[in-house]
Amino acid sequence: MKQSRSTLLFYLFISPWLIGFLVFGAGPMVFSLFMSFTEWDIIGGAEWIGVGNFKELLQDPLFWKSIWNTVYFTGLSVPLSLVFGYLLAVLLNTKVRFMSVFRTIFYLPSLVPAVASSLLWMLIFQPEFGLANAMLSSLHLPTSDWIMSETMVKPALIIMGLWGVGGGMVIYLAGLQGVPKSMYESAEIDGAGRWAKLVNVTIPMTSHVIFFNLIMGIIGSFQVFTQAYVMSEGGPNYASLFYVHYLYQNAFQYFEMGYASALAWVLFLIILVFTLLQFKFFGRKVYYEFDD
Repeated sequence: MKQSRSTLLFYLFISPWLIGFLVFGAGPMVFSLFMSFTEWDIIGGAEWIGVGNFKELLQDPLFWKSIWNTVYFTGLSVPLSLVFGYLLAVLLNTKVRFMSVFRTIFYLPSLVPAVASSLLWMLIFQPEFGLANAMLSSLHLPTSDWIMSETMVKPALIIMGLWGVGGGMVIYLAGLQGVPKSMYESAEIDGAGRWAKLVNVTIPMTSHVIFFNLIMGIIGSFQVFTQAYVMSEGGPNYASLFYVHYLYQNAFQYFEMGYASALAWVLFLIILVFTLLQFKFFGRKVYYEFDD
């Protein structure tokens, strides 16, 4: 009797989350899976076309262009964010005066809304009076058209992405503060310097947070949208047309909901495959505190 009451209370307490998940998570996913096999413009009825949308994807040059742009962005932005975020966390893990102030300063940019930071960086990358070109000119280096250039628009967006490494930095800091001091003391007894302690103690002991940020970084990079949508609108000449931006265009500008649903499920499968590969190749090399 007591057990059945506990079970009832359990389901009662989780029911808000369960209802929310079914209505706003699982329900739309099942609906979009069904719509990916149809041709639907939202206004009229849906027409079943089987795998027609997926066949059309393979022959769509903008689909492949958006894939390339997204992979390019992910391949550069994720490693750079991991390295800069980690090095920043190591620096901010030292004991100096006003360290809490420095941590706050470096974390604050990650709290700025994406649209606001995009507008700010549009000014920074402005070719004629932007701060980026002003700094290059002061150093007697060649300037650039940045987001107005086909070759520089993606690097510009990657540079802008480093603005928000503070989010990952906080997670690194939490991991760094969990490294036992006795490990460093043992390394010092063995004659290890700063670099040796970083490579042989700090990085292995925090590999679980590095792995977490790697997975979340790749998932987030494959869904990059706001900055390219606000700053370059996918241009020039589709050079910054990322995958989710192309999905958005098909869904809400061209009203090709069936095609957009197919794009969404392809993206889901790509992210799933990348995540499984990361667990396969890196998962066993990660140190967890509860390991034997």
